[in-house]
Amino acid sequence: MIQLNGVTKFYGGVKALDDLSATLGEGVIGLLGPNGAGKSTLIKVLLGLVRLTRGEARVRGLDARRDSRKIRQRVGYMPEDDCSIAGLSGVQAVAFAGELAGLPPRTSLRRAHEVLDYVGVAEERYREVQTYSTGMKQKAKFAQAIIHAPNLVFLDEPTGGLDPQGRERMLALIRNLFGKRRVSVVVSTHILQDVEACCDSVLIMSRGRALVNDTLAALRKSVDASLVIRFTGDGGAFAKALAGRGCEAKSLGADEIRASGEGADLPERIFQGARDCGVVVRQMAAGKTSLEEIFLRAVAGDRDAHL
Repeated sequence: MIQLNGVTKFYGGVKALDDLSATLGEGVIGLLGPNGAGKSTLIKVLLGLVRLTRGEARVRGLDARRDSRKIRQRVGYMPEDDCSIAGLSGVQAVAFAGELAGLPPRTSLRRAHEVLDYVGVAEERYREVQTYSTGMKQKAKFAQAIIHAPNLVFLDEPTGGLDPQGRERMLALIRNLFGKRRVSVVVSTHILQDVEACCDSVLIMSRGRALVNDTLAALRKSVDASLVIRFTGDGGAFAKALAGRGCEAKSLGADEIRASGEGADLPERIFQGARDCGVVVRQMAAGKTSLEEIFLRAVAGDRDAHL
């Protein structure tokens, strides 16, 4: 779907993208990284809105340098910043986006009503966009990105500024795009929970470089040296008892804890610690490396490499 070969972009003397190479397949792809990692610049390069300094970027076989107009006609883009035109109602703004993508005016207006229904905008569509709440503006931008029925959509911080309920609705819309409509999505975000909630794979970036590029299923298969224990009893006392047995304990919730330590007798020490404080162990399983841990290790390794 997307191919990057040695993609490099300078803004003056600042290197925003640094010899970035990666291949991204179909599905919902999380573009994950801290602020300033180069995520938004990469999307703009792929859309032909920013010209490469060197390297090659292709979107569905089209060259981002030579075929930028064709790319923008065939894909959808939801920018992070507000992009509404003052004085236009929601339905007018979405219909105008459809016309910019090449739809006839009548078709664009019909499609505007359809996609606003899809994203959950009701009578508010007849109000001027500048009067919308943050959540409503995000829905309108999402509708603008999909009005022309693209087969690939770029979403830049789609849950930014949303409350928990609005965030969950937005993530459901993103999941539905590929799950039911087979529209691939690239979601640029710095929120790990959003990637875990809706993405099939992830490209982790830092300082304009690709650090990790894999499916979430493959990353979740990574087993660490810890054990995850579900229990009944006093979690604080359990953690202290495990520390007394030479184990490092981290709470994962009211009745779940992750324990790690050296030696093959780790399970035995965990049961001993449980007996010490009267805790009942209900379940024990090998620990899985979380996306948060993968992200932190990757970014820390990149930082150490440049010290």
